[in-house]
Amino acid sequence: MKINPLTRTLLAAGLLLAALPGQADTINLQQAVEMSLAADPRIKEREQVVEAARGMLQEVQGNAGWRVSANAFIGLAPEAEGGFYQGGAFNGTNPRTDGDRIEGISDWTHLDFALIKPLYTFGKIEHYGEAARGNIDLKRGELKQTRGDTVYDTKRAYFGYLTARDIRAFLEDMQGRLDRAITSVERDLKEETGEAKQSDLYALQSAKGLLAKYVYQSRAIEKISLDGLKVLTGAGLKADLKVADERLEPVAFPRVDLAEFQSRALQERPEMQQLEAGLRARRALVAAKKADRMPDVYAGVIGQFNYASQRERLDNPYLYDPFNGGGLTPVVGVKWDTVFGAASARVNQAQAELEALNHKKAFAVAGIPFEVGEAYANAEANYNAQRDLGEGAAAARRWMVASLADFAAGIESA
Repeated sequence: MKINPLTRTLLAAGLLLAALPGQADTINLQQAVEMSLAADPRIKEREQVVEAARGMLQEVQGNAGWRVSANAFIGLAPEAEGGFYQGGAFNGTNPRTDGDRIEGISDWTHLDFALIKPLYTFGKIEHYGEAARGNIDLKRGELKQTRGDTVYDTKRAYFGYLTARDIRAFLEDMQGRLDRAITSVERDLKEETGEAKQSDLYALQSAKGLLAKYVYQSRAIEKISLDGLKVLTGAGLKADLKVADERLEPVAFPRVDLAEFQSRALQERPEMQQLEAGLRARRALVAAKKADRMPDVYAGVIGQFNYASQRERLDNPYLYDPFNGGGLTPVVGVKWDTVFGAASARVNQAQAELEALNHKKAFAVAGIPFEVGEAYANAEANYNAQRDLGEGAAAARRWMVASLADFAAGIESA
């Protein structure tokens, strides 16, 4: 097979590109959040919990449909030959009286079954269904809360990495300036120019050790934050991941009143939505436990069949052989299966759990506004502090650079 020059060129280019190292993936904050929401196993776990809750609702709804119970077995039965009358005759006036004697054994095949559909359950299915729907909403709230936690963790890792990187860059710059100052002092001391003292060198070396401590700490936090971001986004610890933002950028404080935040929290926080869903489920469960004390009305078909090969079959409509015969009939009936003391105890238990959840809601209604107010006050204080520190940071940097420059020029001592 001949390969033309164009094909050879393309193959060579492909091999060259394959040999080159892969470029790092660069993501911004929004991409990081989306990747984390798609990759977080905790979210997938909660999604399956929601599916399990949906399965519980399907189970409740299935109880309103047709149900089958059946039992079949093979056993042994006494052998019976001949007719109904003395001596095994099929005609006569004196019935047989040898029923307590076993003169042989026959195989016996038995089948009984019931095909039943509930007609009226006094609200059992409806109330249990409502409780199951409330449980689904409760699990959805847990899923929403897990998603929120993932978003928060991703943003904390993203901005934590940016913060550590900026601090590390600043400290390394200061470290370089300090190293140059130490080199200058060591040169002056060696040449005995009189522009530096030994104590100046000691002071600078002490500052270098302290500064190195913070440099190492910032590098560690930078690596930990980036590794955490890799894990959250599903990229993996070995991935070459970079963030798109060059540095931290200040943002304005939200122009929303505290009361508005508190109102939103009471309406939109997953915890409150879970409480409402839980209360709805508990109320329905109390009603369902009360309905459990009532009977079920049903309709269906029931039947039974028996066959013994070594027994004569009776065709008398007034006599029935339990080992050889059968029947089938439609039925409408009432089934009542309850233990009054236990049923009442289950109602009391469900009612107590409902009241406990009501008290929990009361605590949440009082506690969430306080929690929001606390977070708002801390955020406002930190915002004001950072704003003022931002003004002082530039002055501090200029002061440090100027001090090192003055020291290098021999104007100032360490």
